[in-house]
Amino acid sequence: MGDLEIRQAVADDVPAIVAMLADDPLGAQRESPDDLEPYLAALERLRADPNQHLVVAVREGRVVGTLQLTVIPGLSRRGAVRSIIEAVRIHADARGDGLGTRLIEWAIEESRRLGCQLVQLTSDRTRIDAHRFYERLGFEASHIGFKLPL
Repeated sequence: MGDLEIRQAVADDVPAIVAMLADDPLGAQRESPDDLEPYLAALERLRADPNQHLVVAVREGRVVGTLQLTVIPGLSRRGAVRSIIEAVRIHADARGDGLGTRLIEWAIEESRRLGCQLVQLTSDRTRIDAHRFYERLGFEASHIGFKLPL
């Protein structure tokens, strides 16, 4: 798979991240790669919050994957800290070589390092292949998610 670096995202990574977010039928409806200003502003908000970890996977100087890890302290589960993995994307030409597994394993290990007792994620109900991928990594489809656009 070659050398892989997983590091915090910086402003120069935003075009590649947004391109990956937009590179599927769902993302194509939600993302606007032609206007990066909202994404750059969002990156600054993320960087200012110590519970937010937007990372990129870089191979041979090129961004080939990304995910966001959010740490949430809570009262439930005896005051457990949990993490949420979101916006997992792998560049189209880097899929199928274990990169997604490496990113998720990084997120799980980082969650442990940050004191989390639970890692959770959601996946759109239409992403059947992603569901199989997460189950293979030990995740269990245990809840039904709801959203309310504001």
